[in-house]
Amino acid sequence: MSKFWIIALDVYKKNVKSVSFFIMLLLPFIVAGVSYAAGHFANQSNDVNKIGIISEQQELAETVAQTPGSDYQFEVLGSEGEAEKALHAEEIDAFFVLSTDETGIKGELFSESSLGTATEMTLQQLLTGIQGTTRAQALGLTPEEVASLSQPATFTKQKVSFDDDGKMSIGEDNSSVQYVIGFAGTIVLFFFIMTYAGIISQEIASEKGTRIMEVILSSTRAQTHFYGKLFGVLLVAATQLIVYVVAFIISYQWIKDMDIVKNFLGSISLQSILSNFLIFTIIFTMLGIFIYSVLAALCGSLVNKAEDTAKVILPVTYLSMGGYFLGLFLGNMSPNNLVVRVTSYIPFLSSYIMPIRLANETASIGNALVSVAILVVTSIVLTLGCAKMYKSNVLVYNDNGIIATLKQSMRLMKNQK
Repeated sequence: MSKFWIIALDVYKKNVKSVSFFIMLLLPFIVAGVSYAAGHFANQSNDVNKIGIISEQQELAETVAQTPGSDYQFEVLGSEGEAEKALHAEEIDAFFVLSTDETGIKGELFSESSLGTATEMTLQQLLTGIQGTTRAQALGLTPEEVASLSQPATFTKQKVSFDDDGKMSIGEDNSSVQYVIGFAGTIVLFFFIMTYAGIISQEIASEKGTRIMEVILSSTRAQTHFYGKLFGVLLVAATQLIVYVVAFIISYQWIKDMDIVKNFLGSISLQSILSNFLIFTIIFTMLGIFIYSVLAALCGSLVNKAEDTAKVILPVTYLSMGGYFLGLFLGNMSPNNLVVRVTSYIPFLSSYIMPIRLANETASIGNALVSVAILVVTSIVLTLGCAKMYKSNVLVYNDNGIIATLKQSMRLMKNQK
């Protein structure tokens, strides 16, 4: 055990003291800060677009010009020639030519550069509204009748449950919040798998490529070295998770008094969110990181040099991407799909899919327990099997590719029995 801890702590200290770890640790905070600052300054310094209005129908031009807008300012101009001169002199940012025919109102926008999608969509909606009002007047409809035609239908959903007598009762629906948590957990899992699969495979491949592995294994067992490397990298991942949890707790103390946060928390039940669903989401996330790290460690032991690490972990990358997209898209669009239900019990995929099913409430706690049990058993078997294969893998140097290396290590493992 002393050698195990020496290896694990060496891996841990080396990684947490590296510049890349601090960059990786701070990256979400940097992105969040830059996004917030960019949005804040964009709102503060947003220039109002000046748009000239030209139309042979003076009443239509005046109607459009009187429409209020925060992103644009209209000015009625006499002709297209006048508008072209104003645009060339940069007195306006664009000019809008309006006309009418038997089909309705037409608008054509002229500008040297784009005014932005939001402004262009607003202009189109503005013309659509004026056209609808004009047609309603022609049909003799009152403004109230027009408003009633465009009023959307009311749609609500209710979560129900049944007691032992079969009586239905309406319960609290927290599926939207659970979906957000499940979505965030899926992203975190994918990010950690992609990051730490590369780290652990690089750790093993670098020692094997420099031929230090023979010296290391002369003083300790291969399994001890494998478990030490794996545990050290998982400690680094745990450290990063703890930092994010602490940062969330600290930031919560700062934002909890904001109106938007109060309204959000007032509309949900924290007890139902912070109970079984959140616990299972954390369990699946941690087990997913672990089982993919074991597979990445095995892949790292198959290469001859560290430069080949990126190629050898491609199966890990593709498998993780498959689970990520399957859970994120198909799991949300069709949570009762047969593929989703089956893959929520398949190891490597269940870490992504079962939390999404729990968020959509298409899986029970019993289903989650079965999936966790399968994932735990698979993780244990895979870890023991990889540790046994590791002993022969790290001593095999084969230039004929990974498949040939794996076959040779399997033969060595059989001979060792």
